[in-house]
Amino acid sequence: MAEKNGGCKQRSYQRMWEFSVGLYMISIWPESLLLAAIYGVVESSSTALFGPTVGQLVDKLTYPKVLRLWLLTQNFSFMTAGAAVTILLSCPNLKSTNFAAFISLISITNISGAVGVLSTLAGTILIEREWVVVISEGQPPGLLTRMNSVIRRIDLICKLFAPMVSGFIISFVSLRASSVAFGLLSTISVWFQYSLFVSVYNGIPSLSESNQRRITPKASSSWGDDSEQNYSALEGETSKFCRKGYSTSAESSQRGNCAEQVLKIPLFGAWKTYLEQEVLLPGVSLALLYFTVLSFGILMTATLEWEGTPPFVIGIARGISATIGIAATLVYPALQSRISTIRTGLWSIWSQWTFLLVCVASIWVKDNHVSAYMLMGGVATSRLGLWMFDLAVIQQMQDEVPESDRCVVGGVQNSLQSILDLMAYVMGIFISNPQDFWKLMILSFLAVTLSALLYTVYVYRVRKHLIHWEKICCWIFDS
Repeated sequence: MAEKNGGCKQRSYQRMWEFSVGLYMISIWPESLLLAAIYGVVESSSTALFGPTVGQLVDKLTYPKVLRLWLLTQNFSFMTAGAAVTILLSCPNLKSTNFAAFISLISITNISGAVGVLSTLAGTILIEREWVVVISEGQPPGLLTRMNSVIRRIDLICKLFAPMVSGFIISFVSLRASSVAFGLLSTISVWFQYSLFVSVYNGIPSLSESNQRRITPKASSSWGDDSEQNYSALEGETSKFCRKGYSTSAESSQRGNCAEQVLKIPLFGAWKTYLEQEVLLPGVSLALLYFTVLSFGILMTATLEWEGTPPFVIGIARGISATIGIAATLVYPALQSRISTIRTGLWSIWSQWTFLLVCVASIWVKDNHVSAYMLMGGVATSRLGLWMFDLAVIQQMQDEVPESDRCVVGGVQNSLQSILDLMAYVMGIFISNPQDFWKLMILSFLAVTLSALLYTVYVYRVRKHLIHWEKICCWIFDS
């Protein structure tokens, strides 16, 4: 219960900020998606660049240290971002009267939000990629499926209530009141969150045992240190050898040294580990779904606000979307137990693709209100397939990625997702006129199509077939 409460609280801050920041930015600079898109670029690029490093950091530190680093950094960053936004909203003419101060506050908001998201990523890797697997070890196979579903349900419950609360505050009080409430909430609850997660850690022996294995020096690590020292000595001897004139070419030697230095960079080692995994294609397929504006994210929220859709309506629509996602976490365990994890992913991704056809159709609807409701309806219903696919891919990665690579692969996966998310925001910068939002919708739909095709190829490679045609024929003829 403590883990659920702590997880719900840390998710709620992220979901409130994720919903509200687009409304803040379109209010600070009306008639343009530029500020919203720039914020998205900063946030996504930071995760894309530092995601593997965060994964490696979580892998190296003890569990209590990760908890402290995660929660303190996350709450302080969101508190700072909330304060900066409050000042911007309180001084609507700041852009014209003091442009330097305006840019400084925008920069503080962007950087603080990005740091907060990176901190949340550390917590996500710790809980969803590490603790869940450790707790489920030695337990019945269905436990991991149920735990994944519960964690995703917590996330979606936060998606349901946090935007609704924020939307009602914005609609019936003010944007500034929303930013003040967000900053205060981040300040007050950090210690309560920490105590909840510590109680979980202390209450589950397998977590303490796993943490002890992290503390205990491994023979392989000592061997790796000795090997590195030997390698350095060998490299020094080689350099002396080359200086005596025995190298074939100074240019080729320089290229070799550069290649060696590049391979020593942890970032490249993390990506190499990721690319060697059997579940590479499912991971790429999931990441492609982040190259989208067909979600209740910053760009779509800002566009709906520009079109005149009230914030509380957007909040309710996002809540409905989250409710459908919660239903997906209930449907997934039942479906997975009947048709396997890999096939559940196949049916899920294509069901998402089917519902998004409604969003594409809304482009040709002339009535703006009808078009907006079709867009929100298509996005909301597609969440059933999206979240089941997300659960299917995560479980495949949990099952098939070795324990030694688990946190690193999780960090790279989030980095790849952020790269695709970053590309979506870059599109928003180049196509910043809300009237051209339909172009972003088409590109997003094509990304979902490519994702579905890649996963279909993966399923065929593993199973050597996609559909049991013989069973369908028997069913037709028997009926």
